[in-house]
Amino acid sequence: MNFLANLINGISLGSVYAIIALGYTMVYGIAKMLNFAHGDVIMVGAYVAFTVISTMHLPIWAGVLLSILVCTVLGMAIEKIAYKPLRNAGSPLAVLITAIGVSYFLQNAALLIFGANTKMFKSVVNLPAIKLADGSINISGETQVTIVACVVIMLALTTFIKKTKAGQAMLAVSEDKGAAELMGVNVNGTISLTFAI
Repeated sequence: MNFLANLINGISLGSVYAIIALGYTMVYGIAKMLNFAHGDVIMVGAYVAFTVISTMHLPIWAGVLLSILVCTVLGMAIEKIAYKPLRNAGSPLAVLITAIGVSYFLQNAALLIFGANTKMFKSVVNLPAIKLADGSINISGETQVTIVACVVIMLALTTFIKKTKAGQAMLAVSEDKGAAELMGVNVNGTISLTFAI
């Protein structure tokens, strides 16, 4: 039974890693750059949700929606301010150093605003735990939501890429930026959309 419990926890943690990896893969596949600030944007989203739910005592849905909105705007702003001017840089090292700099900037800004002490974030999931095998396997509500959210996000992203015009533009830009531009694809807008997603 320990094996099954560990397997379920591993799937839950792997789901979190998969969602993060989707962001890294999309940016690298389309913009051909490593966005080291991706994890820090997720950190900013977590702090926004924490502030809205725990400090301002607003509903959970407000914290989640505001977190998504802030991460979307922040991703687009980082792309416009830091990465777009370097898109045609001769050296890929310039983009790499800039990505590391943006990451450090976000980390230190969070340290200045929120401090270095750990924060207690109460669970926002109200689902009851699922008990299997006479209670020896306990699947928490957080684990259930994490796995389901990962599957939904992956299916939604796959559908978006395959079925929408913007998704097809992303595929074209990832294949060949120059040819995509000749075919009328707005390369800059497509890359900005990728950072927003």
